[in-house]
Parts: sequence; structure tokens; C-alpha cells
Amino acid sequence: MVNLSIIFEDDFLVVIDKPPNVSVTDEGVKAGEETIASILAKELGIKAERGGIVHRLDKATSGLLLAAKTNEVAQKLKDQFKGRTIKKTYLALVHGIVQDGGVIEGSIRRNPENRFKFTVDDSGRDAVTEYKPLQQFQISFFERKFAKANNLKFKIILQELNKREINKLELQNYNQFTLLECYPKTGRTHQIRVHLKYIGFPIVGDEKYAGRKTARLDHHWCPRQFLHAAKLEFDHPVTGERMVFESQLPSDLKKVLDVLGQLR
Repeated sequence: MVNLSIIFEDDFLVVIDKPPNVSVTDEGVKAGEETIASILAKELGIKAERGGIVHRLDKATSGLLLAAKTNEVAQKLKDQFKGRTIKKTYLALVHGIVQDGGVIEGSIRRNPENRFKFTVDDSGRDAVTEYKPLQQFQISFFERKFAKANNLKFKIILQELNKREINKLELQNYNQFTLLECYPKTGRTHQIRVHLKYIGFPIVGDEKYAGRKTARLDHHWCPRQFLHAAKLEFDHPVTGERMVFESQLPSDLKKVLDVLGQLR
């Protein structure tokens, strides 16, 4: 059973801190599977369409999620999303060293070769993501440093690979990572994941866009896709008050940064 962490609630809306590995809506999920929408309807009695959900987070993504209690409030919040007055901030750990911040502008559409993925294409819907680096990590694959860090998860990677394969990983810069803060200006499906892949910095643990082999190695030391909705700002649809909420990085992702910090 999923226990929801409610950050804020009044007569009009609710802000929750979504746990990872829970789908937001009922679309495409197995019969009987709990979703954020079904939980909100059951536990809070929300009768708005789609459980009042006005934006989405991917199943593996954790963090702040906003839901309306009535269809009228939902529409007002959707209008804010369209007007780009709602601000969202995400934390993402990516492969590679990102030196400077920037803006990614690339229209996104469903991938014609795989309907479960999306891609940057001029024929898609406009999408804009700003980003800036917060912290960089460059680790060594030398065994003595792994022994010093006493990190068994990275040792597992070494045990499964021969020296040639490890050298190949170093040539591919697998040992370089950057923690980014991302600010999506639009709300396309998989937007941050697609955009970061597009500029050559896929998210750690992202099976769809980092590649299966890379994600499989990532999951030795990173339990899931490293993407967290850390901050949410919007105008209350009834009172007009500017609302600001923050969510700390969950313990499973914080441990990942601690591991990388030991190995630098």
C-alpha cells in the first residue's frame, strides 16, 4: 500500500511529495494497481476528473505533485501551466561533465520507431528546458580507490567486468557525472529526460534514454532514474497567493551522491 506524504492541503488543492515507482494516473497501468489519482480519489474523496491531477511525473520520478479538488480549480491551474507562470525545479544526475548552464530548445514528439519513447523533432510540440550544473563528480576505476571508499556496489561493477571492459568505460567517460538543476518551461512527456539525452548528457539510471547497458550498470549503485521534482511555485487559484514548496532529495538518491563524493 502506498502512503502519500501530503505537503499542503486546503479546500481547493493538495500538494504531495510523490514516492518513486508509483504511476500518477490510471492510464496504461495494470488492473488493480494503485496510482496517485486512485489514492487521491479514495483517501481524499477528490471527485475531479483524473483524480484532480493537473501535471505528471514519470513513474520512477519522485517529488512534488499538484492536484486540484474540483474541475474548476483544475482548469485554473492548467491555465497557469499554459501561461508558464508555474515554475518547477528538478534535480537530475547525468552522465558526463556539464561545465556551464544553458537552455535547450527542441520540439518533442513521440518516437515513430518506439511509441513508448519520445524524441526531439521539428514536427513535434515546442519544448524548452533551462539547466545549470550544481556539482561535478569524476571517479577513478582504480581498485585501490574503491577499496579505500569501501563501497561494495562499485566493487560489483569491477568484479563483473574485465580490464578491457573497464578501460572502455573510462574512454566512454562513464566515470564522469554532473548534478544538474533543471527548469522546464513547458510540460512535454519525458521532456527533461529527452532534452538531456539530446545534448549528450542522459540521466543516470534512465532505461529509456541512457541505453540499456548503461542503465544496467547504473543500477548497481543508483536504484532508479535519478530525477526528483524539488521545487514548485504557483499562484493559488482562489486566493491569488504565491505558493512555494520544496522537497528534499530522498534518502536513496542522497546516498548515490554520498557514494560519488567518496570516490572523487
